[in-house]
Amino acid sequence: MQALAAIQKSVGALPGATPLARGMSHFGEHALGWMAISAVGAAVDAPRRRDWAAVGIGAVGAHAASIVVKRISRRRRPSDPSVKVGVSTPSQFSFPSSHATSTTAAAVLIARATGKPVTVAIAAPMMLSRLVLGVHYPSDVLVGSALGAASAAAVLELSKRYGAA
Repeated sequence: MQALAAIQKSVGALPGATPLARGMSHFGEHALGWMAISAVGAAVDAPRRRDWAAVGIGAVGAHAASIVVKRISRRRRPSDPSVKVGVSTPSQFSFPSSHATSTTAAAVLIARATGKPVTVAIAAPMMLSRLVLGVHYPSDVLVGSALGAASAAAVLELSKRYGAA
């Protein structure tokens, strides 16, 4: 709990940090923002349409995987007077962070679609935003990100195996 409170007192105290984190939270909810990015990419980048479709498939699949793990682990969200909760959540379970999971999967697949090394630049801010908002423990976002990377790897393997992308 001390690490989470320290993040809120440092990064979370920066001007605009909490509203920005809240906006990111809404964008990442149920992987909807990543599905929108996937759809736009597929619509405007015909030569890489399959790669952009993989972004949406990976984000949704990763989100689904995180929900399964949440239902099994049933870890409660942080609850301590030293931690301020900055956004509402659809469930009371925190492990793993679905936002970190779907965002990391999308980021890995966006990097593939664009050929740009953007994974960390996309995933890290979302992971940090979940801590700033006080809705996850650091381990929730780290494991969520690892699950997202594994989900993206599965999409890439299926793409190779079946020629889908």
